[in-house]
Amino acid sequence: MNLSASVHSTYELLRHLADSWGLAAMVLVFATLALWPFRPGARSKNEDAARMIFKDENDG
Repeated sequence: MNLSASVHSTYELLRHLADSWGLAAMVLVFATLALWPFRPGARSKNEDAARMIFKDENDG
């Protein structure tokens, strides 16, 4: 039984997948996270977050 050939082939397979699809996955994740705040339903939450620093405990 040749265990090193099996491990080597698994490594090569994972490396090939990372080389070919890893960049595409990272671009997709980046684009999703970068565009998430600009979705239409997030306007009120973004405005609340922007004004949060001006509120204090007594002001509301």
